[in-house]
Amino acid sequence: MNKRMIIVESPSKSKTIASYVGKDTLVLSSKGHIRDLAISGKDGLGVDIEHDFQPSYVPIKGKKEIIKQLKDKANGRDVLIATDPDREGEAIGWHIAQILNLNAEEKNRIVFREITKPAILEALEHPRKIDQNLVNSQEARRILDRIIGFKLSKLLQSKIKSKSAGRVQSVALKLIVDLEKEIDAFVPETYHEIEAIFSHFKASYVIPTNKRINKEEATYIVNTSTNPFKVNKIDIKPSKRNPKPPFITSTLQQDAVNNLNMSTSRTMMVAQSLYEGKEINGEIIGLITYMRTDSPRLAAPFIKEAQAYINETYGKKYMGKYQANIKDNAQDAHEAIRPTSLSRTPESLEHYLSKDEFRLYKRIYERALASLMAPAVFETTKITLNAGTNIYTADGIVETFDGHFRVFDDAKPKDKKLPKLSEGDALNAKKIDILEKVTTPPARYSEATLIKAMESLGIGRPSTYAQIIQTLKHRDYVTLVKKRFTPTEQGKLTSEQLDLFFKGIINVDYTSHMEKELDEIAEGKASGVKLVSDFYNGFIPMVEHAQKHMKKIGPKETDEVCPICGRPLVIRTSRYGEFIACSGFPQCKYIKKD
Repeated sequence: MNKRMIIVESPSKSKTIASYVGKDTLVLSSKGHIRDLAISGKDGLGVDIEHDFQPSYVPIKGKKEIIKQLKDKANGRDVLIATDPDREGEAIGWHIAQILNLNAEEKNRIVFREITKPAILEALEHPRKIDQNLVNSQEARRILDRIIGFKLSKLLQSKIKSKSAGRVQSVALKLIVDLEKEIDAFVPETYHEIEAIFSHFKASYVIPTNKRINKEEATYIVNTSTNPFKVNKIDIKPSKRNPKPPFITSTLQQDAVNNLNMSTSRTMMVAQSLYEGKEINGEIIGLITYMRTDSPRLAAPFIKEAQAYINETYGKKYMGKYQANIKDNAQDAHEAIRPTSLSRTPESLEHYLSKDEFRLYKRIYERALASLMAPAVFETTKITLNAGTNIYTADGIVETFDGHFRVFDDAKPKDKKLPKLSEGDALNAKKIDILEKVTTPPARYSEATLIKAMESLGIGRPSTYAQIIQTLKHRDYVTLVKKRFTPTEQGKLTSEQLDLFFKGIINVDYTSHMEKELDEIAEGKASGVKLVSDFYNGFIPMVEHAQKHMKKIGPKETDEVCPICGRPLVIRTSRYGEFIACSGFPQCKYIKKD
C-alpha cells in the first residue's frame, strides 16, 4: 500500500491536519487556485466559442513551482484532495486532480466542515469522487464572469474611463446608485404626533392608518382631549421571543459590521483563522465550522452536545426545540457556523486568540448555543385610554423568563413597566404635547444592509459579498461616509451607462435568475454550456450596439492651458489618484507638478 498524501488549500490548514494524521501522511497546500482561464483565443476570453465554449486553462502566475512540487511529491503516493467543502473548493480540487492525472472515477476526494481530529479521521474513512456537477457550476460561473468582466470592462475603459464591470458587482453598484436617486428626489414632509403625559407613563394618540396629521388637526385633538382620561381597556398577554438561528455567512458578516465594527473582508479573514486552527495547549485545533455557508442547519452530534450542556449548565427549562429553517437557495447540505466544541468556551480561549478572534468567536459560540435554547417570555400590556372621542394607548413589556437571552442578549427588549390600573379608572394628564416630526429619506446602505439586500434579492453568494464590496471601493465607485455607501460621480456614470445599454442583464431579476440556474447546474439539473451559450448570444449584440452608440467621455478640462503646446489641461486618473496633464497626450507628455 502506498503512502498517503493530502492536498488542501491553505498552508495553515495543512499544518493543522498534519498534526492529526501521523508522519506517514504528507499534507501539502495548493495555496488556493492553481489554474485559471487563459487570456488567449477570441477577445482573450480563454474559451473556444466555436466549440461549446471549451475553456483553456493555464497555471496562475507564480504557481508553476507549487504545481511542480505537487507532481513530484505525488509520485508513488495515494492522493486525497481535501479542498474546501463548496463549489470553489470542488473546482480547485478538480484542477489539482487534472494536473496530477488522477482517475476521475476513483474516490480521491474527502470533505469535512470542521478541522478537528475526529472530523478529519471520519472524512478519511469516507472518500468520494469529485462532484462534477459542482465543478461544472463553478466553471460556468467563471466563464460568465470572464465574458462579462472582459467585455464590459474594456468597453467602459475606452468610453467613460471606468475601471471595471461585473455580473454581480455592477448590480450591487446599481442598488447603491438607485437608492441615491431616491434620496436626491426625496421631499421632506412635516407631520405631528401627540403624547399625553401622566405621572408614571406616557400615552400616544392613535392616528388613523396611513394618515399624517397637520398642526391644525393636532391642535384640535389636544383641545378636545380633556381630563379625565378613562381607562377603556387593559390587554395583558404573554409573548415569546424565539432565539435567532446560528450564523450563516451573510448574517455573520452583518453582525460583525453592526456589533464589532469589523468590515466584511476583515470578518472573513478572522473567521478563516478560527476555522483553520489555533494552537491551544500545544495542540492545533479548528475552533469553528466552515464559514462559507448558506445553511442554518446544525449537525446532530452538536445538537446533542448542546442539549446536554444547556441542561447541565442552565437547567431543563432552558432547553429549546431545534428547527432548521432551510432557505430555498441554501447551497448544498452545509452546516451553520458554530463552535467545534462547546467545552471550548470563549473565556477559556481568550488567552490564545487575538482581540478580533476572541470577539468573533464569542459571537459565534453564544449565538449557536442560544439558538438551541428556550424562547424568552414577556408579559406585554396595552392600555387603551379614552379622552372624549380621542383614543390614546400605552404599551408596556416585562420579562418573565430570560430563556436564550441568558446566553446571547442581543436585541433584548428593555423592561417598560406600566402602573397597576383597572378598566374604568379615571386619570388626569399632566400635559399633552404636540411633537413635530419630519419624514426622513431612506438610509444609505451600510456594508451590513447591502449584504442583507443582496441576500434577500438573491444576487451573488455569501462567499462573494466581501469581495464585491472591496471591488466597489477599490474601483472608486463608492465612498464610505459615516459607514454608509455614497456613489462617486464615476460610480453614478458607470451605473447609468450600464443601465442605458445593458438593462436586460445588469438588473436584479436577471442576476437572481442566473444564480438559480447555476444552482441547477450544481444539482445536475441543467447544462453549463447551454447557460453560457444562451447568455453569450444575447450579450454580444448588446456590446456591439454599445460600442457604436455609447458616447465617449474624455477627461474633464480645467481652465488652464499646457505651457508647452497650448492645448487645454485636463484632469486624468491613475492608480495613484487624479492628476492634471495635457489633453494632447501622447504627443505632449506634460504633467503639472503639485
